Formats: sequence, structure tokens, C-alpha cells
Amino acid sequence: MRCIMDMFRWVVEIVLRPLEKKGFVHLPKRWVVERTFGWLNWCRRLSKDYERLPETSETFIYIAMIRIMVRRLA
Repeated sequence: MRCIMDMFRWVVEIVLRPLEKKGFVHLPKRWVVERTFGWLNWCRRLSKDYERLPETSETFIYIAMIRIMVRRLA
């Protein structure tokens, strides 16, 4: 945890299921991440792992997110 804070200045919060609940439990903020991954899968190049270098994949993720943000602003 300390490594993530030192390198990226991110705060990681782990959300656990309540122990007394069984079955489906709504976890807060999980839908935000799942929705973002769903948006990224609309980009054909990101739907499969075509790239050889992780840097190239990272670049295409940035391009896809820029596209999504620009379309929201328009």
C-alpha cells in the first residue's frame, strides 16, 4: 500500500463485503470502475489484447479516455 502512495500518489481503499450478509451485496463505487471498463471495451483495439508492449496499450487507453471525455463535453 505504501508503494502505491509513494509512486503514484493514489489512495487505495479496499471495500469488503459485510461478513453477516450472504449472496449479492451492493458494494459502493464498484459500478464506477465496471462502467469505465465497459466504455473502454467499445474501442475495438482495446477489446482484445493486440499490443506487444504495455506502453502501447496504455497509450490507447489514454486515447480512448480522451475520446470519451471530449464526447461528454460536446
